[in-house]
Amino acid sequence: MQLPAELIFYRTRSYFPWLTPYIAVNIALPLIIGIIIIVKDSVNQTINWSWLLKQAKRHRPRLVAANIIALIATLVSVPIPLLMPLMVDEVLLDKPADGVKFLNLLLPESLHGATGYILMVLFLVVLMRVAGQALNILQSRQFTLVAKDITYNIRGHLLDKLGRISMRQYEERGSGGITSHLITDVETIDKFVGDTLSRFLIGLLTVIGTAVILLWLNWQLGLLILLVNPVVVYASRLMGNRVKNLKKKENQAFEKFQQRLVETLEGLYQLRASNREREFLAQLKSNANDIRHNADKYAWQSEAAGRVSFLLFLLGFELFRAAAMLMVLFSDLSIGQMFAVFGYLWFMLGPVQELLGIQFAWYSASAAMQRLNNLLVLEEEVRPTPKVNPFVDGETLHIEVKNLHFAYDEDKEVLHDLNLVIPAGKRVALVGSSGGGKSTLIQLLLGIYQKNTGDILINNHPIEDVGYDNLRNKMAVVLQHPVLFNDTLRQNLTLGADYTDEQLWLALDIAQLTDVTERLTNGLDTEIGRQGIRLSGGQRQRLAIARMVLSDPEFVILDEATSALDTATEAALHTALNEFLVGKTTLIVAHRLSAVKQADLIYVLEDGQVSQTGTHKELVNEKGLYQTLYGSVQSPDEKHQSVLVSDMINNSTNESGQETHNSQVIDHKKLDGNTSEDNLAVARMNSK
Repeated sequence: MQLPAELIFYRTRSYFPWLTPYIAVNIALPLIIGIIIIVKDSVNQTINWSWLLKQAKRHRPRLVAANIIALIATLVSVPIPLLMPLMVDEVLLDKPADGVKFLNLLLPESLHGATGYILMVLFLVVLMRVAGQALNILQSRQFTLVAKDITYNIRGHLLDKLGRISMRQYEERGSGGITSHLITDVETIDKFVGDTLSRFLIGLLTVIGTAVILLWLNWQLGLLILLVNPVVVYASRLMGNRVKNLKKKENQAFEKFQQRLVETLEGLYQLRASNREREFLAQLKSNANDIRHNADKYAWQSEAAGRVSFLLFLLGFELFRAAAMLMVLFSDLSIGQMFAVFGYLWFMLGPVQELLGIQFAWYSASAAMQRLNNLLVLEEEVRPTPKVNPFVDGETLHIEVKNLHFAYDEDKEVLHDLNLVIPAGKRVALVGSSGGGKSTLIQLLLGIYQKNTGDILINNHPIEDVGYDNLRNKMAVVLQHPVLFNDTLRQNLTLGADYTDEQLWLALDIAQLTDVTERLTNGLDTEIGRQGIRLSGGQRQRLAIARMVLSDPEFVILDEATSALDTATEAALHTALNEFLVGKTTLIVAHRLSAVKQADLIYVLEDGQVSQTGTHKELVNEKGLYQTLYGSVQSPDEKHQSVLVSDMINNSTNESGQETHNSQVIDHKKLDGNTSEDNLAVARMNSK
C-alpha cells in the first residue's frame, strides 16, 4: 500500500534521529576526512588530491555536463526494477492502480489488458535500459577526456622536473625507476580519474535513488538496508589498508626490475663479450620473481578483500529478503512491492561494488602520487640567475680557477685548492693519473656539480653571475663515450637543429666520416641503432666530433675524444681540427700523447692539485708525473704517432701561419688503420 505524502513526511521527520548515524558515517565523516587529507596533501606534497582538484576545475564545463548526464542516467535507470514487480499487484493480482491508469494513456483501448500492459512495460524497460547505458557511455567519455588531459599535465610536470634534477640524483636512482614513475604511476592515476570516478558517480547516484525508492516502498525496511551498508563499508576499509601496502611493494618490485632491465639491455654487448650474460639474466629473472610474488599477494588479497566485502553484502541481502517477507506478513507491504525490493537489492549490487571498490583504487592512486612526489622533491640543479653577459662583445672565453675545493662526499676532497688559467683562444691540456680530478673539473665548469669553495671566473666574472645556461650555449663537450640515439645519422648530428646538407657534409669531412657516410645506402638518413651500436667505437667518437663542429662553439672540451681511434685516423683528424679550433678556447683531457701535444699549455693534476705546468717540451724534461707518463715509458707506437701527428700539423700551416686544411687534408680511404673497421660498419648498416 502506498503511503500519503503527508504521512511519509511525518514518519521520516519522526525517525530522523535514526537517520543521524547513517548521515554521520556515510556523508559527514568521509567529507571531513577528505578535507583533512586535501589540506594535509596541499602542505606536504606537490601532486596530491588538492592539485588534482585544481586541475579538474579547469574542465568545469565538461565535468558539469558529466554530472548532469549521470543524474539523467540515474533518473532513467532507477525506476526500472519497480515497473515489472508492480505489474504483479496491478495486473496479475487484479488490483489496478496508478500504474494501469498510466498505461491506459499510452495504449489504444484494444490493448487494454494484461498482455498489452506487460508488453508495454517490457518495451519501456528495454527503452530505459538502452537509454541508461547510452548516457553512461557518454558520461564516461567526459571523464576520460578530463583524465587524459590531467595525466598529460602530470607527465609534463614530471618532465619539467627531470630537466631540473641534479646529476647526483640521476646517478643514484637510475633511469629505470624514473621510467616507472612516468608510465606505471601516471597510468594508475589516469585509471582512477577516468574510469573509477566515472563509475563511482553513477554508482553513488544509483544508491541514493534506490534508497529513496526503498524508503518510499517501506520506510522500516529501507532504513534497515541503509543502516547496514556502513558496516560493510567500514569492514572493507579495514581490509583496504592491507591492500594499500601490498600495492606499494608491487610497484617497488616493478621499479627495481625495470631499472635492472634497462641497465642489462644497455650493457648487453659487454655482458655477452665477458660471458656474464646468463648471470645478469638470472638476476632479472629473480627480480621478475619478486614482481610475481608481490603481485600475487596483492592480486589474491585484494580479490579476497573484495569478495569478503561482497559476501557481507550477500549476507545482508539474505537478511533483507527475510525481512521483506516478514513485512508482507506483518505490515501492508504487498507481494509486488516485495518483488520490487528484491529487484532493487540486485539492482544495488553493481553500484555497491563500485562504491566498495573505489577505496582500493583510491589507495593505489594515493600510493602512485606518493611515489611521484618522491621524484618531485629530489634535489634540483643549481641555476643561478644570470647577472652579466660577458659574450656581448664577442670576447673569446677566458677561464680562471682560484682556490677551488670540491668533494663528492665529506670524507675526501677530489679537488683541493686548485688554481689554473685557461687563456682565451688557447689549447690547454689536463693530464694526470686516473682519479686526479680532470673529469670533475669539467663537471664543475658545466655546472653538473657545484663547487664547495673557491671561484671559477668566466672573463673575470663569477660563473654564477654568468649563468650555466649562457655558458653552455657557448661550449661543446665531446666525451669518450658519446651519447647517441636510436635514430638516423642526420638526427644524431643535428639533435633537431636546422642545418643544411652542405654544413653536415663539411662537419663530417672534418671528423673524417665522409667516406663512411657516402658508402651507406641511405647516406645521412641511415639508422645507427641504440647508442650507435651499428657504428664502431672510433666512428661514434668521430660522429660526436662532427656534432661539435656543427655547433661551432667558442669553448671546446675534448674529454678523451679520440681514444678509440687508430694512429693514422687520429693524425688525420687532428690535422683537420687544427684549422677549426683556431681562436677557440679548448680544454683537452687525454692520456694519449698525440692529443696532449696539441696543447699550448699543459697542467698536470695530482691528488686534486696542479703539480706541474708548462709545454710538452718543458715538462718531458722535468722530473715529475708528466715525465713518468710520457717520457721514458713512452711506447714506440706513441712516439711514432706523436711524430706523425706533429709533422702533419706542421705541414698543414703555410708561411703566413694560416691553416690550409682543404689542400692538406688526408684522404681517409688511404689510411690503413680504420679501413677494415669502417668497411664492416658500412656493411652492417647497409644490411639493415
